[in-house]
Amino acid sequence: MAGTIAVIGGSGNLGAALARRWAKAGRRVVIGSRDPSKGSAAAGRLANELGVDVSGAGNLDAARQADVVVVAVPFSSQLQVLQEIRPALTGKVLIDTTVPLVPPKIMRVQLPREGSAALRAQQLLGAEVRLVSAFHNVAAHKLAMDEAIDCDVLVFGDDKKARAIAVELAQRAGLRGLHGGALANSAAAEALTSILIFLNKTYRVDGAGIRITGQLDMDAVAE
Repeated sequence: MAGTIAVIGGSGNLGAALARRWAKAGRRVVIGSRDPSKGSAAAGRLANELGVDVSGAGNLDAARQADVVVVAVPFSSQLQVLQEIRPALTGKVLIDTTVPLVPPKIMRVQLPREGSAALRAQQLLGAEVRLVSAFHNVAAHKLAMDEAIDCDVLVFGDDKKARAIAVELAQRAGLRGLHGGALANSAAAEALTSILIFLNKTYRVDGAGIRITGQLDMDAVAE
């Protein structure tokens, strides 16, 4: 079970929505922002809304306070933010939500030369960080509301115990978290985001997501 969760980029749409769901579920949340005052302001709004203790800080300070660090920033900011918080990540679980969307053609799959945003993060951070990737295919505006979301979260990582922490956090956010295998498999979910954006526009969908069909044996993961 995760302890304190730092949401880096917690003043953005996805980060704020995840922070809200985890805080509402009773988890201690620290909102990190490049500008500490923005992190504190976002935390204050959330604390006032939910009546719970939420704190804000600069990115590095937030990461230092946390047991699990969640990065929810645009692809263009990913490496800069990871480099900034790197001193606080050794031995910790880092959940990277980054999707390689490259404007203006965000409906076209554009994976980086490393193979995926997750593998790019791994190359920067090294083996001392327990890196997983998740939350690529869930609409931020739906997470920001209290309604149930018909969407699964695929979680990728080479550390099975770290993946399990991210799966548990997905469930705490009201979603079904599923182990998606090795970190390299993250490329599939990252690419799928551009396809979902295309489907949203083409079929006028309000935040298309994914759902894995079939009768899954959820207890089999622990075996």
